[in-house]
Amino acid sequence: MNDWIAHLGGQRDGADRVVFDTPEPARRAMEANVMTPLAHLGILDVAGEDAERFLQGQTSAQVSLADGDFAPLTCFCTSKGRVLANAQLWRVAPDHYRLLMHQSLVPSLRDHLQKFAAFYKAALTPRDDLALIGLIGREVPAVAEVLLDVVPPAVWHQANRDDLQVLAHPGPRPRLLACLPVERAAATWETLAAQASPVDNAVWRLHDIQAGLAWLEASQQDTYLPQMLNWEALGGISFKKGCYTGQEVVARAHFRGQVKKRLVRGQLDGGLIPEPGSAIEDADEKRLGEVLCAELDAYGEAEVLAVMSTREPSPPLRVAGQKLKPLKLPYPLERLDPERLAGKA
Repeated sequence: MNDWIAHLGGQRDGADRVVFDTPEPARRAMEANVMTPLAHLGILDVAGEDAERFLQGQTSAQVSLADGDFAPLTCFCTSKGRVLANAQLWRVAPDHYRLLMHQSLVPSLRDHLQKFAAFYKAALTPRDDLALIGLIGREVPAVAEVLLDVVPPAVWHQANRDDLQVLAHPGPRPRLLACLPVERAAATWETLAAQASPVDNAVWRLHDIQAGLAWLEASQQDTYLPQMLNWEALGGISFKKGCYTGQEVVARAHFRGQVKKRLVRGQLDGGLIPEPGSAIEDADEKRLGEVLCAELDAYGEAEVLAVMSTREPSPPLRVAGQKLKPLKLPYPLERLDPERLAGKA
């Protein structure tokens, strides 16, 4: 965790959580503007004259679409098509790209990519000197325009001002992510405090769950095809680009309809947050899948994202002794080309 977080008045709870004394933080985010340090996310930079060509051969995104405006989702896979890391990609400057992912995956992805980067003029740099601040709320676009002096971007796009980038993420309320140098973070936080209350970063994670957006952690890598995370439905896979590591398996699964597990959303009937990997069981106690992530919602009940078999289950479903109620995803389970999102279809 960056040192700047220690000066915000919150408390560290483990490696990737920050807790504030703001009461009912999830409910607060429904009613007002809130902000949170995104301690669970990390940054890996890829820079050099071969950066675009290098990334093009490794990632599911059409890298040329990351043009300083559009900031696509992407993923990195093994040769067998299993996801090593899922990320958001944006361009900071010519020959300089930035990847956002769960902080636990930054070291392993860097080590994996370094094996290939040796053949390119491209450097891989974990950016512990950058701060990430999340903003949630109906008035957040106006807050960003006034206090950050940027025109708020559309979802999966970016806005830039000097060494600040602001990115828009989907969710039940408008969400913006600000990426800036650590030395500017505390002052920016104080500026934003005039219009936003500090809340736990669990609130941002909850809004990811409600958006049907799962960020893999280190313990979950090399396990799932991208489609098992609904990544093609979120615009995270370009089926129009050339080869990249794992592309043949990913394309085959798509065109032959061989995806037997999918990301699903649900709510548990209690306040127990299940651990990642907790089994989803049907009425016959048969395992159908496992929880990827879970957080408490504004009503004190756990909401989850899980990867589960697509076959018709035998209800009721249970997780850690709690009944699982399926919830609708906020997007259709169909292919969404990133070229369309970028306006270049």
